[in-house]
Amino acid sequence: MIDAVSPAALAWAARAVGPHATVELVRPLAGGTHAKTYLLLTASPSCDAVLRCFPAGDTAAGNEAAVLTTLDGLSGWAPRLIAVDPSGEHAGHPATLITRMPGRPDITPADPGRGATKLAQTLARVHATPLDRLGSFRDGVQAAIKAATPARSTAPTAPALLPYEHRLAQQPSVLTHYDYWTGNVLWQGTTITSVIDWAGAALAPRGFDVSWCRLDLVLLHDHDAAGTFLSAYEHAAGQPVPDVHLWDLFALTNSHHVVETWLPNYHPLGRTDLTATDLRDRHTRWTKHCLAQLGNT
Repeated sequence: MIDAVSPAALAWAARAVGPHATVELVRPLAGGTHAKTYLLLTASPSCDAVLRCFPAGDTAAGNEAAVLTTLDGLSGWAPRLIAVDPSGEHAGHPATLITRMPGRPDITPADPGRGATKLAQTLARVHATPLDRLGSFRDGVQAAIKAATPARSTAPTAPALLPYEHRLAQQPSVLTHYDYWTGNVLWQGTTITSVIDWAGAALAPRGFDVSWCRLDLVLLHDHDAAGTFLSAYEHAAGQPVPDVHLWDLFALTNSHHVVETWLPNYHPLGRTDLTATDLRDRHTRWTKHCLAQLGNT
């Protein structure tokens, strides 16, 4: 992983902004472990941009560029692409340069229920995106199943989920963010301004994003926040989430072996009270709850 911005990356970013541009300020941005992310302010011309640097050999820079090009700003909800160096030929490592969106992540809301409601309303808007220009996006459900098959098979939720995975994969697809959680949403006060980190976006049923965010709300807050999120989402979307308890098992299965590694996502954004043990305990309690819910359906 990249620990600091290299001179090559800064030079590449400046050239992307303009032939005479100079970088006047570089500031690390908190949150996330996949990419190192920095705010860049340039002069000649003046530009606020975000530089995202990925590890060598990582394909995320190219993926993010393709997604952002297709989304074309998503009516103001997503950044726009300025430049991409998918192989790191110029920046020294794979990188994207994107427009800066207003706001900042907030994973410590004074009212988790109100925050969950806003998250749900925003996700419903994302999922309402017309699909006519997204035909090149990957199949998100099949990608998740294939990416971690050995680890998934030993998760305690795997046996209950296995008979139903084909049913989930056959549900209608929407534009899914694929990592929709509080840290990938920017706020100004109590208003959500945009959604960031689109490198994994895919076509998948709406339950994929819904249950991924519900799991995150359990880890950060409690089961009530996850319930509020679901109710608010279904109201905003104007329809229920089919098989939501199966999607909860899907999220739990895919996260079972890695949930402790999410701690570095939470600490820089203010949740220093959480420990790896806390994440595992909350994941385990949610697992038991969701398995019980499946048994009651």
